[in-house]
Amino acid sequence: MRAQPRTKWRAAALAVAVVAGATACSTSRAADPGGAAPSSAGASASASPDAASGEKDSSFYAPQVRASAQRAGVSPQLLMAILYNESYKPHDPAFQRSWQKIKKDAAFGIVNMHKAAFDETKQGRPFAHRDWEELPDDPALAVEAAAWFLHDLARQLPADRPGTYTKDELLALGYNTGAGNMAAFARGARPGSQAQSYLDRLHANWDKAGEAVRG
Repeated sequence: MRAQPRTKWRAAALAVAVVAGATACSTSRAADPGGAAPSSAGASASASPDAASGEKDSSFYAPQVRASAQRAGVSPQLLMAILYNESYKPHDPAFQRSWQKIKKDAAFGIVNMHKAAFDETKQGRPFAHRDWEELPDDPALAVEAAAWFLHDLARQLPADRPGTYTKDELLALGYNTGAGNMAAFARGARPGSQAQSYLDRLHANWDKAGEAVRG
């Protein structure tokens, strides 16, 4: 869930492409042997991919965001803003799996969720039978998991906090840095440069996230 410069991913794409090609040449299996088909939760077919990268703009997933946010009882604008925050990374399923071969602790899906976070979040939820490895192929599952992760973070917020940050700001910081750090920020600790950068991007994405979920 932590951001890295977009330029790093573009540079890494060449190296990953070589790895992906080697994998394809060395095995006859499909890239995702056993993964689930993408869910059709209502994404608008009229949304267009980003011209430079081929990635869909995060607003493409607004229907999933609205539905998942309602089920989890979280702000759809916050959830959409987090999708925008996490869009720095290429989300092509083949790319993600190739990158994971290089970086074993890499995150999966359009919400950049790590395995431990997904496995904890899914407990007792309707998607408890799903696997983290399905996230690259199923944006709806990724959005649903992110919504419930935010729901669980909200339950861990201290009731008494100084008001330095809004609830949504704290949840975004928790999404990026974990529940323990979120609680520290809620009590008045100052974010480091990386967490502050995430918060700054949240502010930059806030208005367009609101427009996307209202559309």
